[in-house]
Amino acid sequence: MTTAQQPEKTVQQARTVAELVDYIQALTTEIQELYCLDQIPWVLGVSWGKDSSAILQLVWNAIAALPPEKRTKTIHVITTDTQVENPIVSAWVRTSMRQLASAAKEKGMPIETHLLYPAVKDTFWVNLIGKGYPAPRMRFRWCTERLKIQPANSFIRNMVRDNGEVILVLGMRKAESTKRATVMEKHEEGRVRDRLSPRSSLINSLVYTPIEDWRNDEVWLYLMQWHNPWGGNNKDLFTLYRGATADNECPLVVDTSTPSCGDSRFGCWVCTLVSQDKSMEAMIQNDEEKEWMQPLLDIRNELDIKQDWDKRDFRRIWGDVQLFERNKDGETTVVPIPGPYIKYWREHWLRRLLEAQTKIRRTAPENMRDITLITLEEMSEIRRIWLEDKHEFDDSLPRIYQEVTGEEFQDPRPGADYSLLGRDEWIVLEEICEGDAMHLELMAKLLDTERQYRKKTRRVGIYETLEKCFNTSSRSPEDAIKNARLKRELSEAVSQGDVAKVKQMTLGDVAAINEVDEGESDEEVTWASMKFSKRNSEE
Repeated sequence: MTTAQQPEKTVQQARTVAELVDYIQALTTEIQELYCLDQIPWVLGVSWGKDSSAILQLVWNAIAALPPEKRTKTIHVITTDTQVENPIVSAWVRTSMRQLASAAKEKGMPIETHLLYPAVKDTFWVNLIGKGYPAPRMRFRWCTERLKIQPANSFIRNMVRDNGEVILVLGMRKAESTKRATVMEKHEEGRVRDRLSPRSSLINSLVYTPIEDWRNDEVWLYLMQWHNPWGGNNKDLFTLYRGATADNECPLVVDTSTPSCGDSRFGCWVCTLVSQDKSMEAMIQNDEEKEWMQPLLDIRNELDIKQDWDKRDFRRIWGDVQLFERNKDGETTVVPIPGPYIKYWREHWLRRLLEAQTKIRRTAPENMRDITLITLEEMSEIRRIWLEDKHEFDDSLPRIYQEVTGEEFQDPRPGADYSLLGRDEWIVLEEICEGDAMHLELMAKLLDTERQYRKKTRRVGIYETLEKCFNTSSRSPEDAIKNARLKRELSEAVSQGDVAKVKQMTLGDVAAINEVDEGESDEEVTWASMKFSKRNSEE
């Protein structure tokens, strides 16, 4: 296979326009030969930014130059919609996908488009509002895998299952960042062909990166000087990048020291992995017609609060207290790892999101007024999680939805509106528990567990489930944290072989339990000290 040859350290060297033209011609030949070499299908991943648009244009032009009888292999163009993309970019992507599909059909190009979505259970709002996952942080970056990687990898694995192999074409470039260059160079070590690198996470897949050594200015030069073959307008893409640059300027690149507006980053409008959403801020600042996006920016900034422990459970999502050493102002303390958002904060985010959606539908330009920030399917899954997994049988989601939108919530899930327990029973339970949040949680779990098993023909597992309710919810936060500290100290003593300390702690626990048991009368036994009795006789 002919390969477009590059001088060493291409990233650091500047090409003249004439050299770039010659190189693109050589690259076109390389793409054609690789395409015709075998029957391995191609999957071309695009985000519709500048790099992926350039690679798609290169591939289209190369394949279009082949005789029709040689265009026998389908190129699958995939785009992942995380459902929390910047709305302007999302609209651009959808328009581009429609143009590409229409032009490919009209011109007889072997291209199929696929718009991929994360599974409902994996979407951003189902995890944050439903399960209570905190806004993503670098140490808990739960979003990328669920929203972007899994949908694409699932599609690629299905292609491998059906065809045995696949070539994944990507617009990755070393000039994007030092980290990207390091990762790409690492993958180069296992290359089986020029510019074809294996991926350990995707069996029987090779990644082809034709523009890996291009600079930003070369990408823009190619997009501006070479005609878009599917009817898109690359100048509109240029304008989109310019509008997302804080100084509203894409300078004419004259040498390597001149920055290009390719440094503008588009992504999820809810992203808290960056200190601020510069692209959305710039869009709002540079264009009065985009001021309608301000509610989104406000939500994003509110999500990005660092000290949110008062809004999170003291236990992990599975109900256990986990401790870690925290160093603050030179003082080391052992504190619980904060868990998921608690009930009122999850309800707060649902309300804020629906308020923003309602406002935007009134104030946005006509072509953006059908915007959906959270889908009906997502809200149905959130409702299911609150009711079934978290046992919050007050069923607050339909009430919040109606209060904000003025419309009745229509749940698409069959039987979702049937329940023996509801808002009235929850209010009574709150009065009985007299403000004791843990008591309320335990009683709600016990009642709702009984309700769930009541519908089953065989109640196998009910005792284990009820026992789990006591294990996770029968202690006050103070007692649960104290118990976790004792377990931690005991574990450390065992690992250090400190037999005396182990005996002292074990005997101390027994003495404390006996003291409590002997000192309490029947009237003094509280909900927190209740024990779930054995059920041999009942079975």
